[in-house]
Amino acid sequence: MFVVQRAPMKTAQLLNYALDHWTAGTGNLAELASAIDGAAVATTGSGGLDFGGMLRHAREVGGPALRRMTFHERARMLKGLGLAIMARKEELYELSYLTGATRKDGWIDIEGGAGTLFSFSSKGRRDLPDAHVLLDGPLEPLSKTGTFVGQHVYTSLQGAAVQINAFNFPVWGMLEKLAPALLAGVPVIVKPASATAFVAEAAFRVMIDTGLLQPGSVQLIVGGVGDLFDHLTGQDIVSFTGSAKTASKLRNHPAVMRESVRFIAEQDSLNASVLGPDAAPGTPEFDLFVREVAIEMTVKAGQKCTAIRRAIAPADYLDAVEQALGERLSKTKVGDPRSEDTRMGALVSLAQRDDVRQKIAELEAAGARVVAGDPSADPPIPGGAFFPPVLLRTDDPWGAEAVHDVEAFGPVSTIMPYRDLADAIALANRGRGSLALSLFTHSPEAARDFIASTAAYHGRMLIIDRTNHKESTGHGSPLPVLVHGGPGRAGGSEEMGGIRGVKHYMQRTALQSSPLMIAAITGQYVPGAPKRAIETHPFRLRMSELSIGDTWNTESRTVSLEDIEHFAHFTGDKFYAHMDEEAARASPIFEGRVAHGYLVLSFAAGLFVDPDPGPVLANTGLENLRFLTPLYPGDSMRVELSVRAKSIKSEETGQVRWAVEIFNQKDELVATYDLLTENLP
Repeated sequence: MFVVQRAPMKTAQLLNYALDHWTAGTGNLAELASAIDGAAVATTGSGGLDFGGMLRHAREVGGPALRRMTFHERARMLKGLGLAIMARKEELYELSYLTGATRKDGWIDIEGGAGTLFSFSSKGRRDLPDAHVLLDGPLEPLSKTGTFVGQHVYTSLQGAAVQINAFNFPVWGMLEKLAPALLAGVPVIVKPASATAFVAEAAFRVMIDTGLLQPGSVQLIVGGVGDLFDHLTGQDIVSFTGSAKTASKLRNHPAVMRESVRFIAEQDSLNASVLGPDAAPGTPEFDLFVREVAIEMTVKAGQKCTAIRRAIAPADYLDAVEQALGERLSKTKVGDPRSEDTRMGALVSLAQRDDVRQKIAELEAAGARVVAGDPSADPPIPGGAFFPPVLLRTDDPWGAEAVHDVEAFGPVSTIMPYRDLADAIALANRGRGSLALSLFTHSPEAARDFIASTAAYHGRMLIIDRTNHKESTGHGSPLPVLVHGGPGRAGGSEEMGGIRGVKHYMQRTALQSSPLMIAAITGQYVPGAPKRAIETHPFRLRMSELSIGDTWNTESRTVSLEDIEHFAHFTGDKFYAHMDEEAARASPIFEGRVAHGYLVLSFAAGLFVDPDPGPVLANTGLENLRFLTPLYPGDSMRVELSVRAKSIKSEETGQVRWAVEIFNQKDELVATYDLLTENLP
């Protein structure tokens, strides 16, 4: 066995980051130990901090500084933070080993955390405006003439986000909460779990060292939270990951209840994986199921909120599942996470190991039995919190109720049988809400029926078969663009989910006013808002020379019957409404033959495009297309091309979103859409 030798780590006191200064906690300090051999790693504590002052600093200094930045400026800040984490990842890997994590485990935590920052940075620049206010849906007409309209908008909450994280992913767990909050313009107070706080503190320090973060935008507590909750207001948010017991205690804090503080909880979850009725031994789905259960049991030593705790299979296949899974788990090398041949490291602490043993005893008392692994095995390194993968089995999942209630937060899973699909559905839902559920089947009908009856109980669902497994991210991988959370026992909240997660830190407000006011408030052109006609063609202007509402009014063009027929023959689109006068008149929506919608779009481009090379580099997309009034032979059309929004993509390019409105000779709106172009800034 090859083991990388490391010099003993010097015990150091972790520091809090409060009021933009690194601060040592006073009073009794907790000692943190290595999961590998129990040696002291660091001490931690938060005594002496002014928790109320930290919240005030976040609200009064950090919040205003972040809100002065646009969504795109905050998105670029996230990218810079992610690059910094990647640049110093090796420092973090060395600390991660001491939590019992292998290099692969650390990759999920460290580089996965940086990847989450990159993802939110990309989503922010692509899906959010380069502005301070986010529109939610289209204008709602509230009057006949359009001078009085409604518009839903999102604005940044003016409090602070208190983010309490679990021990298992000290970097990713911090960054997956931090990214949407900062993108929303809300300052954050981070509280990592003590057991792995030395890794979280190091990653936090990397971000502070970049100088990219505004004063007051982030703070760190490496001990208890003291009276922090007493100072919460209705503009603050609490985002918590941990046990249901602790979540309930915090959720019912008097200040949280009194102030209606937003509370996002991701808590206990007895996630399940189900082997479909068609996935008999020998099928690809059977093998994939066994592989996935084994992976979820052993990655991060099973210390994952999304890990598979209940593996549910047809009764006729259960013996085969037990044999195949037992053989696979027996090949799992448990040992020093720094060793190249180690496949599973240690649990985070001896206390966690003892808790897992206790939970296994509770499952055995309820009727489950151990069929693989030895819960009392000696550790490969004295003093280490090592624990082998342990597989349990129950043949009576409705009699052994504890298998649906007791979570052993380690490399532990229980296999159980189902009679038919209805029984599998009932067992999957018996967990009373989970973060993730996976189904292994090659039957679309089984997948359809299963999902229809289980989706309400699970936050994320994965259907795996022989066609998608190679590109699947796996049962236990939360993704930045998808929601992470679940109903019921899982906490009832969501994290991440791309822009959905950003909105958790914002307030949706219904505005009622004129289009002029809505445009001024949001910094984006909206239909009906005043336009400013310009004499220079906008394609001759750099993005910095364009203003919101700048409009180019084109000449008119008459659309003839010959145009329509030529377009039909040239493209092959000979739909009856364009070619058959009698059939078109018989239609309930047309008065006769009409121009193709795509002909209208093509002629519109011909009216407003300036063909010579210039600041407009490319047409990159078309969104929100609506055809409103048919264009008949002999009708004319003209275009009003207005600058709706602008955003910087890089030092070399930016994006302009144009509002394209096409009118006929009666000034009736024929079509509208958003045109996206890549421009010189």
